[in-house]
Amino acid sequence: MTTWVIPPHAAASLAVQDSQARFPIHRIFCVGRNYAEHAVEMGHSGREAPFFFTKPAHAAFELTEEHVAAWPYPSSTADVHHEVELVVALGAGGSNLSLEQAESAIWGFAVGIDMTRRDLQADAKKQGRPWDVAKGFDAAAPIGPLYPKAMLPSYVQGSIRFFVNDELRQQGDLSQMIWPVVDTIAYLSTLYQLQAGDLIMTGTPAGVGSVQKGDLLRAEIAGFKPVQCRVSD
Repeated sequence: MTTWVIPPHAAASLAVQDSQARFPIHRIFCVGRNYAEHAVEMGHSGREAPFFFTKPAHAAFELTEEHVAAWPYPSSTADVHHEVELVVALGAGGSNLSLEQAESAIWGFAVGIDMTRRDLQADAKKQGRPWDVAKGFDAAAPIGPLYPKAMLPSYVQGSIRFFVNDELRQQGDLSQMIWPVVDTIAYLSTLYQLQAGDLIMTGTPAGVGSVQKGDLLRAEIAGFKPVQCRVSD
């Protein structure tokens, strides 16, 4: 029997659609600049090899379809940006996966939001420092319920949209990903030994912008019920 010097934290997890079961989160990987128009608005262009950053597993903030969650505005920033994304959950892992193996590793999908302290990110870029405080803060990854892969009509194409106070901010299609889901998983597996429980946030379309306290945020992807939250103190 293991004796802990301090009580271990409960595993981070997400709800599963139409189930009482929960999905344990191991790691959260995020793909940067995976839609061409977003790459342009961030000052880049063209197809490049995918690059990744991470968020802690406990940065996941659970969104539900039944009520509007209160998402806490983070400290030490005056410019928090929204980035709506398709989230992939892995039920298996491995290294140097083929495209077929990468597709077989997928357990399911969710609607997520990559929240970013943009002012801290910009400062870190200027100084050549890591982005951790800009991307990995508490509640930095609001995510809705996970849908098993078989429940979705398609994860290759379908509209992806984001609203702030019912104003459309972001609009695109999953087919516009520079690196599609399966290609992203296969590439990431050359850098890490992927494991069951890993999440991958697959990038965001153009239109990212700031949110303010009191704003109502709504994320939509075809095949999912919309998820919402309100920015709180």
